[in-house]
Amino acid sequence: MDQVISGHATASRGKQQAGTLEWWQQGGKWFSYEGHAIFSRMAGQGEPLVLLHGFPTASWDWNRMWPMLTQQYNVLVLDMLGFGFSDKPVRYDYSIEDQADLFEGWIAGLGLKRVHLLAHDYGDSVTQELLAREQEGSLPFRIASVCFLNGALFPEVHSPLLIQKLLRSPLGGLISRGLNRRTFERNFRRLLGSANPPDHQDMDDFWQLLTYNNGRGILHHLIHFMEERRCHRNRWVGALQNATQPMRLISGVSDPVSGAAMARRYRELVPDADVVSLRNIGHYPHFESPWDVFSAYRDFRKRI
Repeated sequence: MDQVISGHATASRGKQQAGTLEWWQQGGKWFSYEGHAIFSRMAGQGEPLVLLHGFPTASWDWNRMWPMLTQQYNVLVLDMLGFGFSDKPVRYDYSIEDQADLFEGWIAGLGLKRVHLLAHDYGDSVTQELLAREQEGSLPFRIASVCFLNGALFPEVHSPLLIQKLLRSPLGGLISRGLNRRTFERNFRRLLGSANPPDHQDMDDFWQLLTYNNGRGILHHLIHFMEERRCHRNRWVGALQNATQPMRLISGVSDPVSGAAMARRYRELVPDADVVSLRNIGHYPHFESPWDVFSAYRDFRKRI
C-alpha cells in the first residue's frame, strides 16, 4: 500500500506547539545503564509507544511531535548512550546491539509486556535488532507494531555524506574532534528537504546536544554503526521480511542518503509493503513535517 503526501502545507504546525530544549531537559529523568547516566522522558496515557532517535542527534528530534503523540499514547523516549543528554564515555564499545540491550532492559524494567515502536535512522537499526530478537524468542516483551522513518534499512542503497565517510576513515578521530558549528550546519542542512528548513535556534539546539558532554569526541566511534549494518545485513533485513506485526515506512523522499531509493527497496523486499511518501521532505520527516508524520502514524495505528 502506497500513499504520497505533499509535505509543505502543514510543516510548521508542530513547531508552534513544541517547547524549548531547556524544557525538554527539565522534563526528563535519568537512569543508570552499565554505570552510565541515560536521559529519558515519559508522558501521556494509553498503549506504550517507544520512540528511537537517529544519528548524530537525540530524543529532542521528536519534540515537535511530542504534544500530538502524548495526547494519544503513553510515549517513552531516551537518549541512547553517546547521544544528547546521556553520558558519552570516550572508552566504550558503542554498537547497535548494545543500544538494543539498553532498550530491552529499560522496557523490561518498566514492566511493559507489549510496546509499539516508532524509529528513525540509527533507531531503525536498533529496531531491526529488536525484531530479530523477538523472532528468536529472546525478547521479554512483545513488539505490537513498527513504524520506520528514513534510515538505512538496506545498506546497499544507503548513500552517506562525505563527512560520514571521513568519520569512518583513519582520520575519523581528527574529523570528529575538529568538527565546528559551520561544518555541522552545512552538512545537516544538506539532509533536509525544501519544505521547512531549520532556523538559527533549531541549529543552536542541535549543535548544543551534539557538543554536550564532549559529544564531538566520540562521533568517530558512534559511526561504526555503518559497518554493523553491512555485517548484520542478512539478519536485520530478514527481521523485516519475517515480521508478523503491522509495519509502515514513512519516507521523506527528498532525503539524499536514505530517501526514495530506500523506499523503493523497501517495496521490493518487504512483503505487503506499506509506504507513505512525503514530497519535499528530507531525512528528518518528524522535524520537517511533524503534522504529516503524525497523521500518517495515527492512520496506521487506527488501521491496525
